[in-house]
Amino acid sequence: MSFVILSGATWRKSSRSQLGGTECVEIAAIGPICAFRDSKDPHGDVIAVHPEVWRKLLLDIKSGAHDL
Repeated sequence: MSFVILSGATWRKSSRSQLGGTECVEIAAIGPICAFRDSKDPHGDVIAVHPEVWRKLLLDIKSGAHDL
Protein backbone atom coordinates (compact mmCIF):
# COMPACT_ATOMS: atom_id res chain seq x y z
CA MET A 1 0.00 0.00 0.00
CA SER A 2 1.25 3.50 -0.83
CA PHE A 3 0.30 6.80 0.67
CA VAL A 4 -0.08 10.12 -1.12
CA ILE A 5 0.46 13.39 0.70
CA LEU A 6 -2.54 15.64 0.00
CA SER A 7 -1.43 18.81 1.74
CA GLY A 8 -1.00 21.58 -0.77
CA ALA A 9 -3.12 19.82 -3.41
CA THR A 10 -5.07 22.18 -5.66
CA TRP A 11 -8.58 20.78 -5.97
CA ARG A 12 -10.87 21.82 -8.82
CA LYS A 13 -14.48 21.22 -9.81
CA SER A 14 -15.97 20.80 -13.23
CA SER A 15 -17.41 23.91 -14.82
CA ARG A 16 -20.49 21.73 -15.42
CA SER A 17 -21.17 21.27 -11.71
CA GLN A 18 -24.84 21.12 -10.77
CA LEU A 19 -26.60 23.06 -7.97
CA GLY A 20 -23.96 25.72 -7.48
CA GLY A 21 -21.10 23.26 -7.32
CA THR A 22 -22.42 21.17 -4.42
CA GLU A 23 -23.22 18.03 -6.43
CA CYS A 24 -19.89 17.14 -7.94
CA VAL A 25 -16.52 15.56 -7.64
CA GLU A 26 -13.33 17.53 -7.17
CA ILE A 27 -10.06 16.39 -8.72
CA ALA A 28 -6.40 17.14 -8.08
CA ALA A 29 -3.16 16.07 -9.72
CA ILE A 30 -0.65 15.16 -7.04
CA GLY A 31 2.65 14.26 -8.65
CA PRO A 32 1.98 11.24 -10.86
CA ILE A 33 -1.38 10.53 -9.16
CA CYS A 34 -4.94 11.67 -9.93
CA ALA A 35 -7.08 12.07 -6.82
CA PHE A 36 -10.77 12.73 -6.46
CA ARG A 37 -13.20 13.42 -3.62
CA ASP A 38 -16.79 14.42 -2.91
CA SER A 39 -17.08 18.21 -2.98
CA LYS A 40 -19.61 18.13 -0.11
CA ASP A 41 -17.06 16.41 2.17
CA PRO A 42 -13.63 17.93 1.46
CA HIS A 43 -12.16 16.38 4.60
CA GLY A 44 -13.57 12.93 3.84
CA ASP A 45 -12.18 10.04 1.87
CA VAL A 46 -10.04 10.56 -1.21
CA ILE A 47 -9.53 8.04 -4.00
CA ALA A 48 -6.14 8.24 -5.68
CA VAL A 49 -5.43 6.42 -8.94
CA HIS A 50 -2.82 6.21 -11.67
CA PRO A 51 -3.53 8.65 -14.54
CA GLU A 52 -4.27 5.77 -16.95
CA VAL A 53 -7.02 4.52 -14.62
CA TRP A 54 -8.47 8.05 -14.49
CA ARG A 55 -8.40 8.35 -18.30
CA LYS A 56 -10.16 4.98 -18.67
CA LEU A 57 -12.85 6.02 -16.17
CA LEU A 58 -13.45 9.29 -18.03
CA LEU A 59 -13.72 7.46 -21.37
CA ASP A 60 -16.19 5.00 -19.83
CA ILE A 61 -18.29 7.84 -18.39
CA LYS A 62 -18.33 9.72 -21.71
CA SER A 63 -19.38 6.56 -23.55
CA GLY A 64 -22.31 6.05 -21.15
CA ALA A 65 -20.90 2.88 -19.56
CA HIS A 66 -21.84 4.13 -16.06
CA ASP A 67 -25.20 5.73 -16.77
CA LEU A 68 -27.85 4.93 -14.18
